[in-house]
Amino acid sequence: MPSRAQVLQVLETLAIGAAGGALFYWAELPGGLITGAMIAVASVGMAGRPLGLPQPMAHAILMTLGLSLGAMVSPQLIKNLSAYPMTIALLALATACSTLVSSLYLQRIHGWDRTSALLAGSPGALSQIVMLASERKADVPGIAVVQIMRVIILTAGVPLFLTATGMMAHGPLPSRGIAATPLALAELAAVGVAAALLLRLVNFPASWMFGAMLGSAVLHGAGWVDGTLPQWAYVAALTGIGTLIGARFSKIRTRTIVSHIGAALGSFAVAMTISACFVAAIAFTMPVRIGDVVVAFSPGAMDAMMALALTLHVDPVFVGAHHLARFIFVSLVTPGIIHLFGKGPDDLDD
Repeated sequence: MPSRAQVLQVLETLAIGAAGGALFYWAELPGGLITGAMIAVASVGMAGRPLGLPQPMAHAILMTLGLSLGAMVSPQLIKNLSAYPMTIALLALATACSTLVSSLYLQRIHGWDRTSALLAGSPGALSQIVMLASERKADVPGIAVVQIMRVIILTAGVPLFLTATGMMAHGPLPSRGIAATPLALAELAAVGVAAALLLRLVNFPASWMFGAMLGSAVLHGAGWVDGTLPQWAYVAALTGIGTLIGARFSKIRTRTIVSHIGAALGSFAVAMTISACFVAAIAFTMPVRIGDVVVAFSPGAMDAMMALALTLHVDPVFVGAHHLARFIFVSLVTPGIIHLFGKGPDDLDD
């Protein structure tokens, strides 16, 4: 059983995240529920308060998000599948270019070693990247700062950018239709948990979120279930994602953040410049909405980008397919790149 101090810490984290999300939503900032919770929790945590959420609660948040995303699947969205192979291939190329150029920037400008620079420049799959960094004796704090800073900036900046450029309408949360009946909600929860557990058995990435999304999508797509999650659950999932990201960032010491802020911002600028070139090329040559491509090609956290897909009126299936493809690409390719181009065994022994 958790101690009284742990329970109070969780309640404080949730209260701060809810307050930040409510404030940003009241101010009508794009993606306010996510970004407000994220910034509030990260700020308070960096000021010295120990914040965080337990793993079971994090899993529940991710499953709720997945069920909400799956409920948005429709025949119209499925028709867009024919455009995915080409854009996913371009995403893989953009990811490779972004990783290599960002790593060169960190090596030449900030004096990082090759292994640390390659891992910091790899967009996404944070847990796998940190584990690999520990095994290769790389600069784990620096890599964590660069990776999480990119997530923070993208989660807060993508909604503002899309709204400011007119690519996305600014307004309240999108209409999601009527709420499902209690029986339908029970079916969704049961199928979502079963699918998530099956995905975990095969080490599928983000299994709690994608398992719930898959189960919900099948039930809705087949017409076996009608309706979506209640609005309060939808709001809780969006606020919870922001709280999770903020709590992750708040665990890094302020001194560590300050010492690596230049590297984080510089490598972020390099990565975004490369991504922007690919987004522009796709927007001018393929029949896809530029807002969908911007969110799909943003090298942020998969769960955060999926949550933004809910709030920004973009195609969640398109965004989910691309972020999952990037996650798998990074997870499979990065170890090989580090083996070929990172520090050799002699360097590691030293």
